[in-house]
Amino acid sequence: MDFEQWWLLAVPVSFAIGWVAARVDIRQLLTESRSLPRSYFRGLNFLLAEQHDRAIDAFIEVVKLDPETIELHFALGSLFRRRGETERAIRMHQNLLNRPDLPAEQRGHALFELGQDYFKAGLLDRAEEAFGQLGQSSYATDAKRNLLEIFQREKEWHKAITIASELQEAGAGSHQVRIAQFYCELAQAAITAGRLDEAVVEVEAALGANRKSVRALITAGDIAVQQGRDEDALAVWTRIEQQSPVHLALVADRILDTLRRLDRLPEALRLLAAFQHNHASIDLLDALLRATTEIEGSEAAYRIIRDELHRNPSLLGLDKFLDAQLRITPEGVRADLELVKNLVHSHTRRIARYTCSQCGFKARQFHWQCPGCANWETYPPLRTEELESNR
Repeated sequence: MDFEQWWLLAVPVSFAIGWVAARVDIRQLLTESRSLPRSYFRGLNFLLAEQHDRAIDAFIEVVKLDPETIELHFALGSLFRRRGETERAIRMHQNLLNRPDLPAEQRGHALFELGQDYFKAGLLDRAEEAFGQLGQSSYATDAKRNLLEIFQREKEWHKAITIASELQEAGAGSHQVRIAQFYCELAQAAITAGRLDEAVVEVEAALGANRKSVRALITAGDIAVQQGRDEDALAVWTRIEQQSPVHLALVADRILDTLRRLDRLPEALRLLAAFQHNHASIDLLDALLRATTEIEGSEAAYRIIRDELHRNPSLLGLDKFLDAQLRITPEGVRADLELVKNLVHSHTRRIARYTCSQCGFKARQFHWQCPGCANWETYPPLRTEELESNR
């Protein structure tokens, strides 16, 4: 192999170029470091020491000395907002927006931050206005997510549907469940106002958005009852067994009341017994016991709860067992049994709640939207004890 002599020069030349470049970089870094105010480094030290108040004071001094530090404005504004000092955050971001020389990208950033400030402060109308101006910016998707939360808080369901649909079309996640819930909220409002034809349209739209929406089926049955179509209501509610058996607990009372009104209580008893056998829950059991007591008496109800307690032992079941036993116990010997019943019941009140699967918020009644985290369909229609026993 021939050896080219010029290769002998390549190594020292490369080394020299690297050395010069390194010196230039070091000099530039030192020059930039000297140009930064000392308050900037004090602020960093305070942040590292988790002395946030002193860090903020130091950074504010930097901003006063050098108003061109735009990124520091953003950092301070976010820090104020996280600390709950929304007024200071708003002023910081408004000052940025008032600068005529602010580049378009940073103007969009400042407007988005200002919208978040307003949102955190509860000024939802101003937050909506700020986010609404970002439709053509790089912050459009995040702005729409915030608008969606605003419209939900304000119960502006039509606007929420529009924004959720736009987000879905843009590929920003699936929003079918939310959209169906928004239509169900509109349907419920129409039912309350007596506009049943309008409610039917909203329910159909909900099922169009999410054909698996259990709430839409339940609402459709409620509308049918108000329109005098009890048979249609029963047909809709019993469909839930194929779609989501766990939600049968939510319609057990509806089915019982409807069949009672049709003078078909024996059918209700058979249907609820089948539901309980195949998809046991404490709410189904409660409806079954009431139907049994009404048709066959307290002794029959006692036998059912006794057998059910053997099959699915639970404290909630024990509470109902003691209640059924009290009904068939003579007055003279009920005192001790009532004492035990009261003790058990005082405990079961704490475990007979619904629990959000996202944030753990507990509630006495079932919610389609969690009051704690505002997420939709995060409440399983089972009580706390039932959830724990199923794990």
